[in-house]
Amino acid sequence: MPTTAFEVNGSCRCSSPCSSYVRFDIIRRIITKVFGNQVVMVMGITDIDDKIIKRANEMNISPLALARVYEEDFKQDMAALKVLPPTVYMRVTENIPQIISFIERIMASGHAYATSKGNVYFDVKSRGERYGKLTSVYPDVQEEIVDSDKRHVKDFALWKAAKPQELYWASPWGKGRPGWHIECSTISSTVFGSQLDIHTGGIDLAFPHHENEIAQCEVYHQCEQWGNYFLHSGHVLIKGSQEKMSKSLKNYITIKDFLTKNSVDEFRMFCLRSKYRSAIEFGDDSMNDAKNLLRAISSFISDANAYMKGQLVCDPIKEDVLWVMLANTKANVKAAFADDFDTSRAVAAIMDLIHHGNRQLKAVTKEGGSPRSPVVYGTMLSYIEDFFNTVGISLGDRQVVPENKNLATLSSVIDELVSFRVKVRNYALAMPGATEAVQVEEGTILTKETKQKERETRQRLFLEREPLLQACDNLRRDLAAFGINIKDRGTTSTWEVVDQPREEQRTETGSQYSTGR
Repeated sequence: MPTTAFEVNGSCRCSSPCSSYVRFDIIRRIITKVFGNQVVMVMGITDIDDKIIKRANEMNISPLALARVYEEDFKQDMAALKVLPPTVYMRVTENIPQIISFIERIMASGHAYATSKGNVYFDVKSRGERYGKLTSVYPDVQEEIVDSDKRHVKDFALWKAAKPQELYWASPWGKGRPGWHIECSTISSTVFGSQLDIHTGGIDLAFPHHENEIAQCEVYHQCEQWGNYFLHSGHVLIKGSQEKMSKSLKNYITIKDFLTKNSVDEFRMFCLRSKYRSAIEFGDDSMNDAKNLLRAISSFISDANAYMKGQLVCDPIKEDVLWVMLANTKANVKAAFADDFDTSRAVAAIMDLIHHGNRQLKAVTKEGGSPRSPVVYGTMLSYIEDFFNTVGISLGDRQVVPENKNLATLSSVIDELVSFRVKVRNYALAMPGATEAVQVEEGTILTKETKQKERETRQRLFLEREPLLQACDNLRRDLAAFGINIKDRGTTSTWEVVDQPREEQRTETGSQYSTGR
């Protein structure tokens, strides 16, 4: 299996809801499960920087202690979002000797310089036209340097001299700490050497961060191309504006707060519905769209399972049409993934397959004795569930009661309850036919009087049994309030767990009547 070297920019201060990490987790899963490449992922943890130092001073604690708290919170948030952990985490503070050696080699090649203040800067102009190859930002733009010991305005810090009472490490240039860009370059080179397949980050990291990483690494390794692909995710925008959601702008929602109102799968679907490079607008409407898609998928899975079990009676299925649709969907999904991981096009292909599958699952009232086609629906379900498992959405979880210590018992209780309801409902709906309503001798022609007695008998039985039907409806409504959705399918019923809000469930189910009339 081919191996892909994959670096992702980490942070101890994640701006929620961390769409970049979810989007790149989806891409990582696609690379592994769809294209068969083993991914080795490294995440650098910036556990010392200006913001951590400032906040630690305000709290009167060690910057490293605060960084560990941030790191643990970050890891818990990633686990809550079902983001796969990297192959290895690399903390900046645990790689200081390697960073110093990295800087020394860059200086030895003539591409960096130390100042009298103890700072070390990368000399951007020494790279000539090779600087700016990623973002087309070049060093010959005339800009004034304000209050700095840099030679040129675009020169960037490799080593920063320590300020009074600031955490520092000893170096050939004096007490200090690493610059931002050098951290990632050193960590990546320590693990992957002179070649990196994929580097990811938000679009705001393209310049200057990734541009400067390229300059450092290609000088250090004396290579023509260090990174093969840089994947940049678009911003999450506040609904109705072009303002990005970020911690610095104080317009964000924490992951913990987000997950009290939305599920992880809903957020993943929200991310899947746009290309990872595109900006996405976050708001109630976009989240509701994601929820509705998941409900449509869950409903199809429930109906298809009911059909396969013989609980849903339909007209003959056009099996050849569905097999062709399935084959086309597989090809379209793989083509979408191969086209810069276009998840929005892949999801659209899946929803089109579900649409065509649903069109043929139209219930009929009587069994026609026509041949059934469970295999094609089973194959479709298997593929659809595999697709969503690939991108980190667990559709199978929607078909069972949420996890608790009495899962098996609770599921069995609901099975028995629904089974009892089916028997009551079928008894209440079983109106006698003509020969049962009124006793007549064989061969006797029914008179008007006899037919009238039959109608009266049926009406009396209906009035007697109507409370049973009402009780069945009430039970379905009450269970729906707890997320258990009962579907009546002719003479049988099925149930599933749904994420629908309780008030919405009451609205939808309260007006339904299960008599089948």
